[in-house]
Amino acid sequence: MDITGIGAVSDLIGTVVNKIWPDKTEAEKQQLAAAMMVVQGQIDINKVEAASPSAFTSGWRPFIGWVCGMACAWNWIGLKLALFIAAYYGHPMDLSPADVSEMMPVLMGMLGLGTLRTFERVKGVIPQGS
Repeated sequence: MDITGIGAVSDLIGTVVNKIWPDKTEAEKQQLAAAMMVVQGQIDINKVEAASPSAFTSGWRPFIGWVCGMACAWNWIGLKLALFIAAYYGHPMDLSPADVSEMMPVLMGMLGLGTLRTFERVKGVIPQGS
């Protein structure tokens, strides 16, 4: 058998071995690389949207941020203050806080408080101090 035949057989054996016993670190690296490509794509889209002169294109993120921020401010400050003032002037009200459970994931995502950075730190993509 010539040298090229041995190389081909060696490649074939390596492929079969990798199919039977895949390298988990390589698979994790590929998954992380794919996730980073998605994140980078979203960052590029965000840059294009932010640079747009149209308020409908560039203004939707700040609008959602303000809406979520105002809902949180109302729930934790405004509502308490309104109830106190109404009770002080003899007009007690029965107001329930708004259900912000649907807005909190949006707000946390916009603030970057999701788990992506934690995942990146665990995988060693970004250093622990940043």
